Amino acid sequence: MKTIFLDRDGVINQEVGYLHKIEDFVFIDGVFSACQMFQKLGFKIIVITNQSGIARGYYNEDNFNKLNTWMVNEFKQNKVDILDVFYCPHAPEDGCHCRKPKAGMFMDAQKKYPIDMLNSWMIGDKENDITAAKAAGIKNTVLVRSGHNINEKDSNAQFILDSIDQVVPIIL
Repeated sequence: MKTIFLDRDGVINQEVGYLHKIEDFVFIDGVFSACQMFQKLGFKIIVITNQSGIARGYYNEDNFNKLNTWMVNEFKQNKVDILDVFYCPHAPEDGCHCRKPKAGMFMDAQKKYPIDMLNSWMIGDKENDITAAKAAGIKNTVLVRSGHNINEKDSNAQFILDSIDQVVPIIL
């Protein structure tokens, strides 16, 4: 099963520090049309997101789950099926297996679904997204400039683009 893995903050929605309220969630232009096209091309869509705000006490898992349910429903209303959302609730210093740049969330997804990593893609906005994807065997990687500042010279991403809507022609 070929899959598009999406980071959330900075790829799906505008970057807001420790986002946990629906009223602060703003979708990035073109995300729905890009995901509709990914589906037409036969890709499943999975979200992979670090959520250290949970461990830091800025919000709890219930807040995250409510926001997540709302986001998935917004995608559904725009004719996009999000297969699943994997998240890491830990802080960087917790030493967990799941937090990007480690590959744990990708490996958890592959245990749950028959994902063909070689024909899958990761779209992120931080180098940690790319590092984690490559550690999981995903060679097709894209960094988008719609989130964090990117050190393009030192990036290991296969492509660096302005936003998710520019990814579609590359995958075609």
